[in-house]
Amino acid sequence: MTRLLPVLFLLTAGLARADEGMWTFNNFPSDLVKARYGFSPSQEWLTRVQLSVARIAGGCSASFVSPNGLVMTNHHCVRECVQQLSTPQNDFIVKGFSAASAAQERQCPAMEVNTLLKITDVTSELTKATQGKEGAAFRDAQRAEIARLEKACATAPDVRCDVVTLYQGGMYNLYQYQRFQDVRLVFAPEEAIAFFGGDPDNFEFPRYDYDVSFVRVYQDGKPAKVDHWLRWSAKGAQPGELTFVAGNPGGTSRLLTVEQLLYQRDYALPERLFQIAQLRGLLDEFQQRGPEYSRISSNLKLGLENAYKSLVGRREALVDRDFFGKKAAEEQKLREWVKADPERQKRYGQAWDPIARATDTLRSMRIRLRLLEQGAGSGSELFAFARLLARSADELPRPNEQRLEEFAEARKPELEQQLFSPAPVYPKLEEALLTFYLTKLREQLGPDEPVVKQVLGKQSPQALARKVVSGSRLASPQVRRQLYQGGPEAIRASKDPMLELVRALDGEARAVRERFEEEVESVIDQNGELIARARFEAYGTGTYPDATFTLRLSFGQVKGYSAEGKTVEPLTRLAGLYERATGEDPFRLPPSWLQAKPRVDLQTPFNFVSSNDIIGGNSGSPIFNKDAEIVGVVFDGNRQSLGGEYGFDEATNRTVSVHGEGILEGLRKVYNARRLLEELGQGGGG
Repeated sequence: MTRLLPVLFLLTAGLARADEGMWTFNNFPSDLVKARYGFSPSQEWLTRVQLSVARIAGGCSASFVSPNGLVMTNHHCVRECVQQLSTPQNDFIVKGFSAASAAQERQCPAMEVNTLLKITDVTSELTKATQGKEGAAFRDAQRAEIARLEKACATAPDVRCDVVTLYQGGMYNLYQYQRFQDVRLVFAPEEAIAFFGGDPDNFEFPRYDYDVSFVRVYQDGKPAKVDHWLRWSAKGAQPGELTFVAGNPGGTSRLLTVEQLLYQRDYALPERLFQIAQLRGLLDEFQQRGPEYSRISSNLKLGLENAYKSLVGRREALVDRDFFGKKAAEEQKLREWVKADPERQKRYGQAWDPIARATDTLRSMRIRLRLLEQGAGSGSELFAFARLLARSADELPRPNEQRLEEFAEARKPELEQQLFSPAPVYPKLEEALLTFYLTKLREQLGPDEPVVKQVLGKQSPQALARKVVSGSRLASPQVRRQLYQGGPEAIRASKDPMLELVRALDGEARAVRERFEEEVESVIDQNGELIARARFEAYGTGTYPDATFTLRLSFGQVKGYSAEGKTVEPLTRLAGLYERATGEDPFRLPPSWLQAKPRVDLQTPFNFVSSNDIIGGNSGSPIFNKDAEIVGVVFDGNRQSLGGEYGFDEATNRTVSVHGEGILEGLRKVYNARRLLEELGQGGGG
């Protein structure tokens, strides 16, 4: 009996506790929800919700809210579209956008919306394809099988298929999506209210943001007809109420080994924070040059500020001794459980050491990998276009199963949408970003590094950036289309200076990627599978996988919390918005909200928190009740939730949402959005 106690303790520790978990729809713990809240989601309920929510390619979530393809998400999720549709004379970021008719809905230049149709378990196919293989052979076999499965699944251009790795390789699912690439802006408020409080309030609560927008998906030039959408709750979120969040959390690292967490803590996170801080400083200077400089770079700066604060929270979690100690103890218990049985030790016991060695390899190559491959270009659109064109010339003629994954046949609609996007390119911003990148390339690899000499020659980073940006014609979508459709010969014959810059880098970039995939990624994937199988044997399927920017469902309740000795109530109200306003950025209200103050009900709930488990990527997710009725839209987490990358604490981790009643009050009393209200089934404006 005493020998069983460690196993029983481990099993208990491995199961999800409290409201923790971003669960897949094909393994949702309905019985656990019933035990805690008295409601058991049925399969019919789960299917209806699955088909009513959506993913915005690039990092956000959304939901269908009418049968005519109307989609609700966050303002910050459509901000890039809003900026791309703006001009110096007509800045929708500042003044907002509202389409009074279908004819006024404006197509977003580069937005794609996906809704998940079907999940298929393909674990056996991937396991069989890679069985007995290691290193490059494992990687090549896995890549070929994934390409085969995705191509067979993607039966039309509007069908997207992705093989998704779950439980660190313990399970593989094939996700089939309906793809919508004609997405049009319907409504977006002014940024001053959508991001009220700015960076000081970001990841904080109490909060007063109207971070909501609406787009519409079209098919064949007409609003798409959808069979499933979420209705609106008559009363909105109530304290203590059971809530669900369905969305696409971007990624978590709760199943990483201790060695991988140490790498994140000591190398990856500090270095990313340092780079973001430097790039943010560059943009601060850039925006001081004038209003137009500020306008064209504001989207990038907002993203950097958000990323910086988020990464600071992650690192704070990993440097917390108690938190890290718990992660180490969890791993140790699993390893002891494996070691306690000779057969288990034979199957799984050697999995951790290869991952540690692969992490050491990553540590030694990380700077070269980041500069030449993963972070090359530092956000330059022209550089990204050039790399896609240059690599398409090499990759597309190859058999599908031998291509880099981003050029696989099933990914071509996404590739072509990115290449042919009519979104504007801003030369001054391009020059600044490319100068920053080339400066970092020389600084961190050294001026004597052959690839640095090959790229820069005798030129300074600034001079080369100015030359290639001014000389490139890749800002034109027509030029990019012509080159792409001309095939490898046309691309290779082009003397565009941005293409030539990419070519000068690409040999070394491919080499470091090849080494990373063979010596790091494939080793971690292969041994991660073994650790995942050990977890399955210990815990069964009573655990959830790490987030992978695929559809998940979490449950919780509208609930406040205590922080730093203070009780934080779960709701804020419109009265607090006006009290918090100072008239100066970032606490400046737009004129529309100032003028509407006599009309709005100041006791209307505006923002609220709940104990749902979320992470970045859940932005725009609907939050709804047991009747699958919308009570709000998720837009953030509180500061205490930032460590959610590595673990969940129900006592303080909170999801922050715009309240459903607050959304309607704004549409009625501030924007008089009759057409939108009627489509939501909420009557006319006032």
